[in-house]
Amino acid sequence: MCTPQQREQYADDGYTVLSDVFTADELAECQHEYDAMFDRAQRRGDHLEATWKGNYDAKTSKSTVLSIHNVQFHCGVFMKMMVNDKLGAALEDLMSTPNIQLHHTKAHSKPAKHGSPFPTHQDYQYFPHKNHTMIAVMVFLEDVTEENGCMCVYPKSHKLGPLPDHGEGVYHYCNQDDYPVSKATAVPAKAGDVMVFPYFLVHGSYPNESDKPRRVLLFQLREAGDTPTANIHQSPGMGLMIRGINPEQGADIHRRHQDNISAESQAQSPKAKRAM
Repeated sequence: MCTPQQREQYADDGYTVLSDVFTADELAECQHEYDAMFDRAQRRGDHLEATWKGNYDAKTSKSTVLSIHNVQFHCGVFMKMMVNDKLGAALEDLMSTPNIQLHHTKAHSKPAKHGSPFPTHQDYQYFPHKNHTMIAVMVFLEDVTEENGCMCVYPKSHKLGPLPDHGEGVYHYCNQDDYPVSKATAVPAKAGDVMVFPYFLVHGSYPNESDKPRRVLLFQLREAGDTPTANIHQSPGMGLMIRGINPEQGADIHRRHQDNISAESQAQSPKAKRAM
Protein backbone atom coordinates (compact mmCIF):
# COMPACT_ATOMS: atom_id res chain seq x y z
CA MET A 1 0.00 0.00 0.00
CA CYS A 2 1.04 3.59 -0.58
CA THR A 3 1.05 6.33 1.99
CA PRO A 4 -1.54 9.12 1.69
CA GLN A 5 1.31 11.45 0.72
CA GLN A 6 2.40 9.16 -2.13
CA ARG A 7 -1.15 8.85 -3.44
CA GLU A 8 -1.57 12.63 -3.29
CA GLN A 9 1.74 13.28 -5.04
CA TYR A 10 0.91 10.76 -7.77
CA ALA A 11 -2.53 12.30 -8.38
CA ASP A 12 -1.39 15.93 -8.18
CA ASP A 13 2.15 15.92 -9.58
CA GLY A 14 1.98 12.82 -11.76
CA TYR A 15 4.69 10.73 -10.12
CA THR A 16 5.86 9.27 -6.83
CA VAL A 17 8.82 7.30 -5.51
CA LEU A 18 8.30 4.10 -3.49
CA SER A 19 10.91 2.98 -0.96
CA ASP A 20 11.50 -0.30 0.90
CA VAL A 21 9.83 -2.38 -1.81
CA PHE A 22 12.64 -4.91 -2.26
CA THR A 23 14.90 -6.55 0.30
CA ALA A 24 18.67 -6.07 0.17
CA ASP A 25 19.05 -9.65 -1.09
CA GLU A 26 16.44 -9.15 -3.83
CA LEU A 27 18.16 -5.98 -5.00
CA ALA A 28 21.61 -7.61 -4.96
CA GLU A 29 20.32 -10.57 -6.99
CA CYS A 30 18.76 -8.21 -9.53
CA GLN A 31 21.97 -6.17 -9.83
CA HIS A 32 24.00 -9.33 -10.41
CA GLU A 33 21.66 -10.72 -13.09
CA TYR A 34 21.32 -7.31 -14.75
CA ASP A 35 25.08 -7.04 -15.20
CA ALA A 36 25.32 -10.67 -16.34
CA MET A 37 22.59 -10.08 -18.95
CA PHE A 38 24.42 -7.09 -20.44
CA ASP A 39 27.71 -9.01 -20.35
CA ARG A 40 26.19 -11.92 -22.30
CA ALA A 41 24.65 -9.57 -24.85
CA GLN A 42 27.88 -7.67 -25.41
CA ARG A 43 29.93 -10.88 -25.75
CA ARG A 44 27.45 -12.04 -28.41
CA GLY A 45 27.93 -8.76 -30.24
CA ASP A 46 24.29 -7.73 -29.92
CA HIS A 47 23.45 -4.16 -30.93
CA LEU A 48 22.47 -2.36 -27.72
CA GLU A 49 23.00 1.31 -28.56
CA ALA A 50 19.83 3.30 -27.84
CA THR A 51 20.90 6.96 -27.71
CA TRP A 52 18.05 9.11 -28.96
CA LYS A 53 18.46 10.70 -32.37
CA GLY A 54 16.69 13.66 -33.87
CA ASN A 55 16.64 17.42 -34.02
CA TYR A 56 16.41 18.20 -30.31
CA ASP A 57 19.19 20.26 -28.76
CA ALA A 58 21.40 17.84 -26.84
CA LYS A 59 25.06 16.95 -26.96
CA THR A 60 24.81 13.23 -27.63
CA SER A 61 27.41 12.69 -30.35
CA LYS A 62 29.92 11.13 -27.97
CA SER A 63 27.49 9.75 -25.39
CA THR A 64 25.83 6.38 -25.20
CA VAL A 65 23.06 4.43 -23.50
CA LEU A 66 22.69 0.67 -23.77
CA SER A 67 19.26 -0.94 -23.78
CA ILE A 68 17.82 -4.46 -23.65
CA HIS A 69 14.08 -5.00 -24.06
CA ASN A 70 11.92 -7.91 -22.92
CA VAL A 71 14.19 -8.65 -19.98
CA GLN A 72 11.85 -11.30 -18.53
CA PHE A 73 12.95 -13.57 -21.40
CA HIS A 74 16.59 -13.23 -20.30
CA CYS A 75 16.30 -14.14 -16.61
CA GLY A 76 13.54 -15.17 -14.22
CA VAL A 77 14.80 -12.74 -11.55
CA PHE A 78 13.31 -9.83 -13.48
CA MET A 79 9.91 -11.52 -13.49
CA LYS A 80 10.22 -11.98 -9.72
CA MET A 81 10.87 -8.26 -9.36
CA MET A 82 7.87 -7.40 -11.51
CA VAL A 83 5.41 -9.59 -9.59
CA ASN A 84 6.75 -8.63 -6.16
CA ASP A 85 3.77 -8.51 -3.80
CA LYS A 86 4.72 -5.24 -2.11
CA LEU A 87 5.16 -3.58 -5.49
CA GLY A 88 1.87 -5.00 -6.75
CA ALA A 89 -0.06 -3.74 -3.74
CA ALA A 90 1.36 -0.24 -4.23
CA LEU A 91 0.52 -0.27 -7.94
CA GLU A 92 -3.04 -1.37 -7.25
CA ASP A 93 -3.32 1.62 -4.97
CA LEU A 94 -1.95 4.09 -7.53
CA MET A 95 -3.74 2.64 -10.56
CA SER A 96 -7.05 2.11 -8.71
CA THR A 97 -7.40 -1.39 -10.13
CA PRO A 98 -6.57 -4.93 -8.99
CA ASN A 99 -6.06 -6.07 -12.60
CA ILE A 100 -2.59 -5.15 -13.88
CA GLN A 101 -1.16 -6.30 -17.17
CA LEU A 102 2.28 -6.19 -18.79
CA HIS A 103 2.94 -4.13 -21.90
CA HIS A 104 6.74 -4.48 -22.07
CA THR A 105 9.97 -4.40 -20.08
CA LYS A 106 13.42 -2.96 -20.68
CA ALA A 107 16.74 -2.14 -19.07
CA HIS A 108 18.61 1.11 -19.69
CA SER A 109 22.26 1.35 -18.68
CA LYS A 110 24.06 4.70 -18.91
CA PRO A 111 27.82 4.07 -18.91
CA ALA A 112 30.10 6.09 -16.64
CA LYS A 113 31.31 9.52 -17.79
CA HIS A 114 29.41 9.62 -21.08
CA GLY A 115 25.89 8.27 -20.50
CA SER A 116 23.39 9.87 -22.85
CA PRO A 117 20.68 12.26 -21.70
CA PHE A 118 17.07 11.61 -22.68
CA PRO A 119 15.08 14.60 -23.98
CA THR A 120 11.73 15.30 -22.36
CA HIS A 121 8.89 13.29 -23.84
CA GLN A 122 5.59 11.56 -23.13
CA ASP A 123 5.52 7.77 -23.31
CA TYR A 124 2.03 8.14 -24.80
CA GLN A 125 3.55 8.81 -28.23
CA TYR A 126 5.16 5.37 -28.27
CA PHE A 127 2.13 3.24 -27.36
CA PRO A 128 -1.16 5.18 -27.21
CA HIS A 129 -4.02 3.36 -25.50
CA LYS A 130 -7.78 3.79 -25.44
CA ASN A 131 -8.20 4.37 -21.70
CA HIS A 132 -4.78 5.89 -20.99
CA THR A 133 -4.03 3.58 -18.05
CA MET A 134 -0.40 2.96 -19.04
CA ILE A 135 2.23 3.62 -16.40
CA ALA A 136 6.01 3.36 -16.11
CA VAL A 137 7.58 1.55 -13.15
CA MET A 138 11.30 2.31 -12.85
CA VAL A 139 13.51 0.34 -10.45
CA PHE A 140 16.81 2.09 -9.74
CA LEU A 141 19.72 -0.28 -9.14
CA GLU A 142 21.93 2.36 -7.52
CA ASP A 143 21.50 5.79 -5.96
CA VAL A 144 20.56 8.23 -8.73
CA THR A 145 21.40 11.94 -8.76
CA GLU A 146 21.65 14.72 -11.32
CA GLU A 147 25.32 13.83 -11.75
CA ASN A 148 24.73 10.23 -12.81
CA GLY A 149 21.59 10.72 -14.87
CA CYS A 150 18.54 10.64 -12.62
CA MET A 151 15.05 11.23 -13.96
CA CYS A 152 13.58 14.72 -14.28
CA VAL A 153 9.94 15.66 -14.71
CA TYR A 154 7.51 18.50 -15.27
CA PRO A 155 5.13 18.09 -12.33
CA LYS A 156 1.42 18.21 -13.17
CA SER A 157 2.11 17.86 -16.92
CA HIS A 158 0.19 14.56 -16.90
CA LYS A 159 -2.97 16.64 -16.64
CA LEU A 160 -2.34 18.23 -20.06
CA GLY A 161 -3.10 15.09 -22.05
CA PRO A 162 -1.25 14.42 -25.31
CA LEU A 163 1.17 17.18 -26.32
CA PRO A 164 2.40 17.86 -29.89
CA ASP A 165 5.09 15.43 -30.97
CA HIS A 166 8.31 17.10 -32.14
CA GLY A 167 10.18 13.90 -32.83
CA GLU A 168 11.36 12.25 -36.02
CA GLY A 169 10.45 8.74 -37.11
CA VAL A 170 10.65 6.38 -34.13
CA TYR A 171 12.00 9.09 -31.81
CA HIS A 172 9.40 11.13 -29.95
CA TYR A 173 9.86 14.13 -27.71
CA CYS A 174 8.23 17.36 -26.61
CA ASN A 175 9.07 20.87 -27.78
CA GLN A 176 12.49 21.37 -26.19
CA ASP A 177 12.00 25.14 -25.99
CA ASP A 178 8.90 24.64 -23.83
CA TYR A 179 10.14 21.60 -21.90
CA PRO A 180 13.95 21.63 -21.69
CA VAL A 181 15.63 19.13 -19.41
CA SER A 182 17.47 22.05 -17.79
CA LYS A 183 14.24 23.45 -16.32
CA ALA A 184 12.68 20.15 -15.26
CA THR A 185 12.44 18.95 -11.65
CA ALA A 186 15.09 16.39 -10.72
CA VAL A 187 13.92 13.16 -9.05
CA PRO A 188 16.84 11.71 -7.07
CA ALA A 189 16.33 8.26 -5.54
CA LYS A 190 18.10 5.54 -3.58
CA ALA A 191 19.14 2.10 -4.82
CA GLY A 192 16.03 -0.11 -4.81
CA ASP A 193 13.59 2.79 -4.96
CA VAL A 194 10.79 2.61 -7.53
CA MET A 195 9.49 5.60 -9.47
CA VAL A 196 5.96 5.34 -10.86
CA PHE A 197 4.29 7.73 -13.32
CA PRO A 198 1.53 7.73 -15.98
CA TYR A 199 2.38 7.93 -19.66
CA PHE A 200 1.22 11.53 -20.10
CA LEU A 201 3.88 12.86 -17.68
CA VAL A 202 6.57 14.91 -19.42
CA HIS A 203 9.88 13.42 -18.31
CA GLY A 204 13.48 12.95 -19.36
CA SER A 205 16.85 12.28 -17.74
CA TYR A 206 20.25 13.89 -17.33
CA PRO A 207 23.54 12.63 -18.77
CA ASN A 208 25.66 10.38 -16.62
CA GLU A 209 28.85 12.30 -15.84
CA SER A 210 29.80 10.21 -12.80
CA ASP A 211 32.48 7.52 -12.64
CA LYS A 212 29.94 4.66 -12.33
CA PRO A 213 27.17 3.36 -14.59
CA ARG A 214 23.52 4.21 -13.95
CA ARG A 215 21.29 1.13 -14.26
CA VAL A 216 17.50 1.14 -14.46
CA LEU A 217 14.97 -1.67 -14.82
CA LEU A 218 11.68 -0.53 -16.33
CA PHE A 219 8.22 -2.13 -16.52
CA GLN A 220 5.45 -0.59 -18.64
CA LEU A 221 2.11 -1.75 -17.25
CA ARG A 222 -1.56 -1.03 -17.91
CA GLU A 223 -4.96 -1.93 -16.59
CA ALA A 224 -6.24 -5.20 -18.04
CA GLY A 225 -8.79 -4.48 -20.74
CA ASP A 226 -7.13 -1.28 -21.92
CA THR A 227 -6.21 -1.64 -25.58
CA PRO A 228 -3.81 0.04 -28.03
CA THR A 229 -5.23 2.57 -30.46
CA ALA A 230 -2.45 1.93 -32.99
CA ASN A 231 -0.74 -1.27 -34.13
CA ILE A 232 2.69 -0.20 -32.87
CA HIS A 233 5.15 -1.33 -30.20
CA GLN A 234 3.89 -4.92 -30.12
CA SER A 235 6.19 -6.63 -27.62
CA PRO A 236 6.70 -10.30 -26.70
CA GLY A 237 4.83 -11.09 -23.50
CA MET A 238 2.40 -8.20 -23.94
CA GLY A 239 -0.84 -9.02 -22.15
CA LEU A 240 0.72 -11.17 -19.43
CA MET A 241 -1.18 -10.69 -16.18
CA ILE A 242 1.02 -9.32 -13.41
CA ARG A 243 -1.78 -9.13 -10.87
CA GLY A 244 -5.51 -9.87 -10.78
CA ILE A 245 -7.51 -11.05 -13.80
CA ASN A 246 -8.11 -10.04 -17.40
CA PRO A 247 -11.89 -9.97 -17.84
CA GLU A 248 -11.49 -9.32 -21.60
CA GLN A 249 -9.28 -12.33 -22.38
CA GLY A 250 -11.01 -14.74 -24.74
CA ALA A 251 -10.79 -18.52 -24.49
CA ASP A 252 -11.90 -19.64 -27.97
CA ILE A 253 -10.00 -22.84 -28.75
CA HIS A 254 -9.76 -21.87 -32.43
CA ARG A 255 -7.62 -18.87 -31.42
CA ARG A 256 -5.37 -20.77 -29.00
CA HIS A 257 -2.18 -20.33 -31.06
CA GLN A 258 -2.57 -16.61 -31.60
CA ASP A 259 -0.90 -13.91 -29.52
CA ASN A 260 -2.07 -13.92 -25.92
CA ILE A 261 -3.71 -10.51 -26.02
CA SER A 262 -7.31 -9.40 -25.69
CA ALA A 263 -9.85 -10.11 -28.39
CA GLU A 264 -10.26 -6.37 -28.98
CA SER A 265 -6.52 -5.91 -29.55
CA GLN A 266 -6.45 -8.90 -31.89
CA ALA A 267 -9.36 -7.49 -33.86
CA GLN A 268 -7.33 -4.32 -34.51
CA SER A 269 -4.32 -6.27 -35.73
CA PRO A 270 -4.01 -6.92 -39.50
CA LYS A 271 -2.13 -10.14 -38.66
CA ALA A 272 -5.04 -11.37 -36.57
CA LYS A 273 -7.57 -10.45 -39.24
CA ARG A 274 -5.65 -12.49 -41.82
CA ALA A 275 -5.55 -15.47 -39.44
CA MET A 276 -9.29 -15.52 -38.72
